[in-house]
Amino acid sequence: MAGALEARQIPSQPERLYSDVQGDIENVEGVMRITEIRVRYRIRIPSGKREAAQRAVDTHPVKCPAAMSVQGCIRLQIEAEFEEE
Repeated sequence: MAGALEARQIPSQPERLYSDVQGDIENVEGVMRITEIRVRYRIRIPSGKREAAQRAVDTHPVKCPAAMSVQGCIRLQIEAEFEEE
C-alpha cells in the first residue's frame, strides 16, 4: 500500500498509515482453511488528496504480490478510512 500512496505523492510514513486486519478460519471439507481476510486501512492524507488515495486503495489488490498470490483461494476485502490534514 505504501508504494501506491507514494506514487500519488501521498506520504506513507508509519505514523500516517495503519491497518487493522481480521481473518476467518473455517473447516472446509475436513481441512482448516483461511477463507477470508479483511483489511481496513486508516490513512492520514494531505488535504485535497482523498480521490488519489482512494484510487491507491482501489488498485492495491491487483498490484500487491500477497493479494495476487491468494486470489481465488481466499476472499479479500480491503477498505480505507481517510483523515485529511
